[in-house]
Amino acid sequence: MATACVRTMKQGFQRLATLLLLCMAVLCLSVLCAGCSENEPVLRVDMTKRQEAATPTPMTGITYAYLPQYSHTTSYKRHHMLVEYLAKATGLPFRQVFPDTFDDHVKMVAQGQIDISFTNPFVYIKLARQGARGFARTVKSSGKADFRSEIICRSDNRALKTPADCRGKRWIAVDPLSAGGFLFALGHFHDLGIKRQDFAEIAFAPGPGGKQENVVLAVLAGKYDFGTIREGTLDVLRGRIDLDQIRILARTKAYPEWLFAARKGLDERVVEKIGKALFALNQNNPEHEAILGAAGLQGIIPATDKDFDAVRELARKLELD
Repeated sequence: MATACVRTMKQGFQRLATLLLLCMAVLCLSVLCAGCSENEPVLRVDMTKRQEAATPTPMTGITYAYLPQYSHTTSYKRHHMLVEYLAKATGLPFRQVFPDTFDDHVKMVAQGQIDISFTNPFVYIKLARQGARGFARTVKSSGKADFRSEIICRSDNRALKTPADCRGKRWIAVDPLSAGGFLFALGHFHDLGIKRQDFAEIAFAPGPGGKQENVVLAVLAGKYDFGTIREGTLDVLRGRIDLDQIRILARTKAYPEWLFAARKGLDERVVEKIGKALFALNQNNPEHEAILGAAGLQGIIPATDKDFDAVRELARKLELD
């Protein structure tokens, strides 16, 4: 008896489910029919007439980028006042952009995504081959318009007493395109008769950005025997690490300082305005002193392409051309 009751209930549920499905089907059909009424106007689409969808308009303004030797935060802190000053002094809209790597920076200049590049002299000679033009160079707070590479190691590393002792050791550098962080030092070792293959390892600091700091931290942690950084990097890290644990093993010869370069095709009147504003910065002006101080500069002077011929000579010696 119980089995018969269960069977009857199942049959009842099946009939109910079937009835509900039929009701839903009828309801959907009614809606469709209402939408297809004979009185409903027919919309005809002419496929021969097409309108291209508008592409998003990129943000306007003069784009300015600091070659990412330091972290993006440090790059911003050092130059955001300068960028704001340029906008005010020239009447042009400026926008600071932040490439992740040296290669990205070079590509973005070539593609017109960076109008004004603040760059090292080695990267500049690559940009110049693309048609970029250097128009201003920096004078550091030391009063010099040139800079050097520093070869550093841990203070307690007794195996390294002179640069010649670096042969066969593990080297961490900033980037293959870094001037003070690699190439000046490579030239220094070349003059000592030490070639690339004479090192146990040459590694480059991970990024994006912050590569100079990462070299110092890697040496401090003992991951590499020595590292190379641009002169002045240790000052940037003052207060963040114990500098007594880092020893400067040697400094290279000096080469022309970092510069401002305009990409190929940038309106010369725009470049002239920017150059005029940069050259007007004066340490005796309290507002200007704050701008220059944040960037670690004493001033900015005019530059020509020939100012960087010494860097081109080093590139040829290292067979980098």
